[in-house]
Amino acid sequence: MVAVVGSKKISTEPLHIPSLLSRIFGPLKKYFSAWIYLFSGPSIIQQAFDNARGSPFEVFAPDNRYVFVSSSKHIKEIDSASPEILSLFTATKQMLQPRYTMHGFNWPDIRGAEGVGFIKALRTILTNHLPDLIPGLDLVISKELNKILDQCKSFQSGKKLRIYQEMSRLVVSANAYAFFGEHLAFDEEFMGYASTTTEETFKYAELIRLLPSWAQPLAGKAVLRLSTSQAGMYQALVPIVEQRLNERSRHKLGQKGETHRDCISWITETAPKSWPAYRIVYELIAIWFGSVHGISITITFAIHDLCLHPEYLAPLRKELESEQFEAFKRTGSGLPLLDSFIKESARLSPVESMSGRRQALKPFSFSNGTSVNKGEWVCTPAGAVMHSENHYPEPLEFHGFRFADKKFVNHVLDRGISQPNGPSKLTDVDETWHVWGIGRITCPGRFYASAAMKTILSHIIRNYNIDLLDKNAPRMFTWRSSMVPRHSTMVVLRPRRGKGMPMN
Repeated sequence: MVAVVGSKKISTEPLHIPSLLSRIFGPLKKYFSAWIYLFSGPSIIQQAFDNARGSPFEVFAPDNRYVFVSSSKHIKEIDSASPEILSLFTATKQMLQPRYTMHGFNWPDIRGAEGVGFIKALRTILTNHLPDLIPGLDLVISKELNKILDQCKSFQSGKKLRIYQEMSRLVVSANAYAFFGEHLAFDEEFMGYASTTTEETFKYAELIRLLPSWAQPLAGKAVLRLSTSQAGMYQALVPIVEQRLNERSRHKLGQKGETHRDCISWITETAPKSWPAYRIVYELIAIWFGSVHGISITITFAIHDLCLHPEYLAPLRKELESEQFEAFKRTGSGLPLLDSFIKESARLSPVESMSGRRQALKPFSFSNGTSVNKGEWVCTPAGAVMHSENHYPEPLEFHGFRFADKKFVNHVLDRGISQPNGPSKLTDVDETWHVWGIGRITCPGRFYASAAMKTILSHIIRNYNIDLLDKNAPRMFTWRSSMVPRHSTMVVLRPRRGKGMPMN
C-alpha cells in the first residue's frame, strides 16, 4: 500500500530489518574502516589480497579509494595506460602535498619530456660514477659512525644506540656526499636542515591530507611558515646551482672550469636549458626526499634481521673479506650474499605495502570491468605479493640467501630454500617484486640505493658485533601502507677485535 503526500510517494510497506540495518550501518562501517586503515594498512591490504584470490580489490582510506590489482594482465593495463589517464605524479602530489611542504613547489600532474634528464642523471650518470663515489662514501660513513658512537652511552663493552635514528643520520651523511658534494656534506648547518626535512615533509603532508579540503589551504599556509628545513636547504642550494649553471655556460664557450662529481652537477647538466636555478633545486629536494626515507628504513630492518639471525654473520663476513668486496668497490655492484640478505629483509619488512600507484585523471576501467573513478588510485599490493606462497616458498620465514646463486650458499645454513625462478638481485623489477615500481616507471636511483645500503651494512658487519637490546619488544609500527621502525628500538654495537671504534 502507498500513501501519497504532496508530490512524493512514501511507502507504507514494512521495511526489511536486515536491509534497513545494512543501509544505516554499512556507511558507518565503511567510514570507521577507512580510519582504521591509517593504523593497520598492511594487514588490511594483506587480508583483502588473500580474500580476492588474484582478483582486483578495493581498500578505503579517509581521503581516497584504492583499487589494487596483482595479476600480470592488470598490471600491464596500468603500465600501458596514458599518463593523461593514470598519473604517478598526481598520486605523489597527493601523498607529499608539495605545494605546502616543498617550499611552495607544485609540480604538474603529467611529467613531460623534461623528466628524461632526471632519469638519465640518476639511472645512467650516477650509476656509472658509483666506483668513483664508493671510496668517499665509505670514508664518510666511517667518520659519521664514529661520531655517532662517540655520542652514545657505553653499555657492556659496547655502545647503545637508537638504531633507526642513527641509521637515518648515517644515510643522510652518505647521500649528502653523493648528491651535494663534499663541501655541503660537511656543512653542519646545511646537514641540520637535510637531516630533518624528510620527517618534516611526511608529518606536514599527512596533517594536510587528513583535513577537509576547505581547511587545507589555511593549514598549508601555516606549514609553509613552520617548514624551516626545506627553506634552509633551498636557500643553501640555489646559489650553488646558479654557479654550476654559469660554469655550464662557460664550458660551452670552451672555457675550462672545476669538475664536480655530484648530483647537483648531473641534474644541472641534464635539465632543460630553460630551467632556472630554483627549478633545479626543487628537483634536487624531491630526489633527496625519496632517497633518505627508503634507504634508512631498509637498512634499519636489515640490522634487526642480522640481530635476529646471527648465523648469517659468518658467511657475510667471509664474503666481505674476500676479493668480492674489492670487486664491489671497483664496480658498485656484486656481493650476492649481502644483496640477497637485504632483499629478503625488505621482502618480509617492506617499506611500502603498496606500489605502482597511479591516480586517475579520468575514469578508467580494467578489462574485467573493475572501474576507477576520477581522483581514485590504482596500485599493486607489493607487500602481500611478496608474502604469497604462490611466489615464495615458506613466504613468512626468513631465508637470507633465498635469492643468491646456490654456488655461493652454505646449504646447511639456508636449508636449500631458493626461488623457483632462480637467483635474482635487489635491483631487479619483475611481476613478484614491485619494490622499485612496475612496468616502464621504475626507480632510476635504485642502483645507487643498493650500493649505498651495501656500503653502510658492509662497514657495520665487518667492524662490529650487533645485538638487539630487547628482541621481544615491538620493533615497528604501521601508518597507512608503510612499515616504519620504532625510534625506541635499541641496538648495541661492539667492536670486533682489532676493528671498529674503541669503546671507552
